[in-house]
Amino acid sequence: MASASATMNAVSAGTAAKLHCLASGKVASVSTPALTSSLFGARLAAKPAASVSAASPASNVVVMTSEFEKTNPYTEELKKTAAYIAAPGKGILASDESNATTGKRLNSVGVENTEDNRRDWRELLYTAPGLGNYISGAILFDETLFQSTAGGEQFVDVLRAQGIVPGIKVDTGLQPIDGTDGETATQGLDGLADRCKRYYQQGARFAKWRAVIKVDDAKHPSSVSVFENVHGLARYAQIAQANGLVPIVEPEVTLGDGDYSIERTAYVSEMVYSHVFRILNEYNIILEGILLKPNMILPGLDAPTPSPEDVARYTVRTMRRTVPAAVPGVHFLSGGMSEEEATLNLNALQAYGPHPWSLTFSYGRALQASTLKIWSGKPESKAAAQERLVALAKANSEAQLGKYKGPHPSPGGGRILQALRLGGAGK
Repeated sequence: MASASATMNAVSAGTAAKLHCLASGKVASVSTPALTSSLFGARLAAKPAASVSAASPASNVVVMTSEFEKTNPYTEELKKTAAYIAAPGKGILASDESNATTGKRLNSVGVENTEDNRRDWRELLYTAPGLGNYISGAILFDETLFQSTAGGEQFVDVLRAQGIVPGIKVDTGLQPIDGTDGETATQGLDGLADRCKRYYQQGARFAKWRAVIKVDDAKHPSSVSVFENVHGLARYAQIAQANGLVPIVEPEVTLGDGDYSIERTAYVSEMVYSHVFRILNEYNIILEGILLKPNMILPGLDAPTPSPEDVARYTVRTMRRTVPAAVPGVHFLSGGMSEEEATLNLNALQAYGPHPWSLTFSYGRALQASTLKIWSGKPESKAAAQERLVALAKANSEAQLGKYKGPHPSPGGGRILQALRLGGAGK
C-alpha cells in the first residue's frame, strides 16, 4: 500500500506540474518557417550532427521536458522540419510503395515491374512542374531514396529543388501476431538506428512507420494488437528523433469488411490514439518534432458512403479528444476513399476549425491513381500525367485551406471497396 501511495503521489505531482505550466502559458510554440532554400538546402547538404542513442523511459511518470529533448542535438531541426512540412496549404505525397506493390500498380496499366520502369514512374512524380507549390514532403521507398533520374540527378536533389522535403519509409512490413485473429505488428526495429543514420546522410529529413490496427463490429482490435503496435510506434519515433529524422507516426485504424458504423470507428480510433500519445510521452518523444498520419473516421467498407460533413464531424472530434496541441500537423491517409472523396472530406474538416494543428493530407492513391492511368508507361503521356498530378495536389491544397470549390480533376468514384486488397489502405 505504501508503494502504491508513493506512486500515486508522484503521478499527482507530475500532473500538477503540467497544469501549472499550462495555466501559466509556458507551452512551447513552433512558428511555421517560410519556404526558403536555406532551410532545406544548406541544412540538407550539411554534415549530420553526432547521433545520440535513444534511452528507454526511466519511469512511468510523464514529465513536461525530458533530458532527451535537452540533449538531442537535432531538437530544433526536428521542430523546424515538422513545422515546415505542416505549413498551410501543403501536404505530403506518399510514394513509398514497396517494389512489389508498385509492381502491382504498374501491371494494372500494362507496365512491367522493372527497376527502370519504377524509376520512370517516380521520376514522373518528382519532376512534375509546380508540384512544390502544393507538396511540402514526399515519402520515398528505400530504393527510391538512392535512385536518380534517367539524366543522373538524384531524386533527393530533384525534390529539394522544388522545396519538397525527402522522407523515407523505415518499417519493413507486417507480421502476424500469434494468438490473434489475423492481427499484425509492424517489423523493422532491428538495425533501425543505423538505417536512420544512413538515410539522414542521403538527405532524408523525416521517416514513416505504419502500424495497422484492425477494426470490425465486435472483437477487433485486441488489447494485444494495440499494445504491440503502440509500443512499436513509440520506439521507432524515439530512434528516428535520436538520429535527426522527424517521425511520422501512423496508427492506421484500418477499414475492414462489414457494415459497422462510423461511431464504431470513432470509438476505436479514440482509444488507439489515446494510447499512442500516452506511450509517446512515456518514451519522451518531442511532440513538436513529430507528425501524425491517422485515418479519417469512416464506417465499414460495406456500409453506405457517409457525407463529408459526417466524416469531418467525427474526425475532428476524435482529433480534439486525443491529439495534443503541440503536434504541428495531422496528415490524413486516403485509404478507402476515391480521389474526389479524399478532397471533399479534407475540405469539410476545415469548417470545424480553428484547429491547434494543421489538418492536411498524406495521400498516395488519391494523388496517383488517375495519374498512373493517364501515363500507362507511354512517354508521350508523361506531360498530361504530370498535369493531372499537380491538379490533384492543387485541389487538396485548396481543401486544406478550406477553399476548395471544384470541379475536381478526377470526379466521381465511390469508396474503394477493394482498397485493402490492392496494396493496403494506408496510402
